Amino acid sequence: MRYKRPDRKNALSILAATEREMKFTLSIKPSEESGSTIVRNIYECFRMLGDALLVAKGVKSEDHIAPIRELTKVKVETERPIYVIDNLRRLRHNVNYYGYRPKLEEVKEVMVIAKSNFQPILKAVKELVAEVGLKKR
Repeated sequence: MRYKRPDRKNALSILAATEREMKFTLSIKPSEESGSTIVRNIYECFRMLGDALLVAKGVKSEDHIAPIRELTKVKVETERPIYVIDNLRRLRHNVNYYGYRPKLEEVKEVMVIAKSNFQPILKAVKELVAEVGLKKR
């Protein structure tokens, strides 16, 4: 990881983008054909939440593991354990690099995770990014 200037404005921009992307992705009808896209997009939205935290702190990550790790440190109450996001990372990795095609049930499960966990985590991350901005003043 590299350290750079904390950028709250960029972090907020990332959060807005991930919120739009998640809304769109959850509107896609789950099927065998759309499954890979849904899994990739949902994972990417969670990764971007972690990335926003790092950007707000002034940290540039070199991989996907650091943002996910940062996200799993967030103290938030969710219906599903927050560490399931790391399982999404592995599933997305298999889709992208091994040609794995998720089964319809897996796609539906990923969507359930997103519907139950994304909003509470997004809210918590927004609060943390706001706190970082307040500490600078």
